[in-house]
Amino acid sequence: MTEAPMLAALRAGRPQYMLGIRSSRTTEIVRIAKSTGHDTIMIDLEHSAMPIDIAAQLCATASDLGLTALVRVPEHEYGVIGRLLDGGAHGIIAPRIETAEQARLVAEAVRFPPLGHRSQLAMVPHFGMAPTRATVLNPELNRLAVVKVLIETPLGVRNAGEIAAVDGIDILGVGANDFSSELGVPGQYGHESVREGIRAVIDAAHAHGKLAMLGGVGDLVLFAEYLALGLCPMLLTGMDTDLLFEQARVRVEKFSAWHGTLTKEN
Repeated sequence: MTEAPMLAALRAGRPQYMLGIRSSRTTEIVRIAKSTGHDTIMIDLEHSAMPIDIAAQLCATASDLGLTALVRVPEHEYGVIGRLLDGGAHGIIAPRIETAEQARLVAEAVRFPPLGHRSQLAMVPHFGMAPTRATVLNPELNRLAVVKVLIETPLGVRNAGEIAAVDGIDILGVGANDFSSELGVPGQYGHESVREGIRAVIDAAHAHGKLAMLGGVGDLVLFAEYLALGLCPMLLTGMDTDLLFEQARVRVEKFSAWHGTLTKEN
């Protein structure tokens, strides 16, 4: 069984540009992601009040447009995984994974038997809602599925090898914001204790043929250093909230400068 196109691209070293969605509620944001060259959207249900039905609509739109749709679920709320996948998501990002058993629960929730325990259905957006036999639907959705677990605590780092060994886990990600906070050095992404943890996760992932990713580091110089250690080129270009704030500020500066020139002329 070949793996999801996104995973194949990352293994080949081809960058995948991901747009995070936290506050947007309409499918226009997905179309903007497509038209601006993004490959993937990441819908963040851990840090937003977005309802599942809205998240599913965004995922289905992404699928129609040829984008990969990943959803970060609320911490350890694994009951939402099946509904998100049924609604059009291609994969799940599970935060704060600390043990192999937690990782296994996520992996098995994402895939149909014999690879997991996802509940059977016959109509999904991936197949245009056409009734599809399980003999066709199951292997294809299993193939397209992506499971990323976030290592965000010292315990998770200590268990990274066991977590990486779990069948069905595709990507081990380090959540730098939470991890640095857990270590008592919040926001100090270059701190040696943070570096050691990131290196440990990368080594664990590689030892088991899995991909490693880093999130939360906006300093591209520092990120390049970590990338050289063996991270896959999954690049989060930003969250919709961050991008809106940044451009809103730029617009005010632009109009303020313009109005300043008018004042001087008068």
